[in-house]
Amino acid sequence: MFLTSLLLKEGKKKSRFLMVQIQSMVSGHRIVLVRPRDAEKFELIKFDPWIQREAYYKEVKKIRPL
Repeated sequence: MFLTSLLLKEGKKKSRFLMVQIQSMVSGHRIVLVRPRDAEKFELIKFDPWIQREAYYKEVKKIRPL
């Protein structure tokens, strides 16, 4: 392999979206969602099926890029 082919080789491009896991701060219920890479971390109010009420969900983990 020639040195020029190594220098011209492009690196991996980052994906535009991330698969993330959000967790209810009340009951611990977890949901997997997809968000844009450049967006802020998810913090939202959503229905929690474990307690049958709306609860505060917060992003706890990045799973993988899409």
